[in-house]
Amino acid sequence: MQRDPAELVHAAAEGDRSAWEELESRFGPLMWAVARACGLSPADAADAVQGSWLRLLQHLDGIKDPAGVGGWLATTVRREALLLLRKDRPRVLSPAVVEDPDPATAVLETDGRQLLWKSVSALHEPCRTLLQLVAIDLGTRQTAMRLGLPMGSVGPTRARCLERLRTLISAQETAR
Repeated sequence: MQRDPAELVHAAAEGDRSAWEELESRFGPLMWAVARACGLSPADAADAVQGSWLRLLQHLDGIKDPAGVGGWLATTVRREALLLLRKDRPRVLSPAVVEDPDPATAVLETDGRQLLWKSVSALHEPCRTLLQLVAIDLGTRQTAMRLGLPMGSVGPTRARCLERLRTLISAQETAR
């Protein structure tokens, strides 16, 4: 017979190892499902779940509704997952103006960067994200994971996306 979640929380707070094990067996699968539903890799999901168990340990005595520990754990995993996703989010290079001794050159370079990023933004997925990841030099393995592509298809997909970008930029330059 399973113990009540509130009873498990109180017993775990008092150091009952079997209460911890029952909490883990009862709520662990839910926590993993929440972490994976957030789009985390298996390693990041493990970090989110482990971080949530640590948060529970830190706040065992302060949980207002021990009977709702399952919901508390699910919410905590979701927050941990969002922190990990925010930390790993690729930084898109912006078309920042770099000071140049020659103002005419600086204007032309800025126009070129703006045209490039405007063109990248006009591409459909996965090209838009793939080219942003290429720009920050994320690497083939991480790019494949982020886009959900097999590693062997990143290069050919990148080549097709770059060709689409060239075509788009040529058309925009011709229209000028």
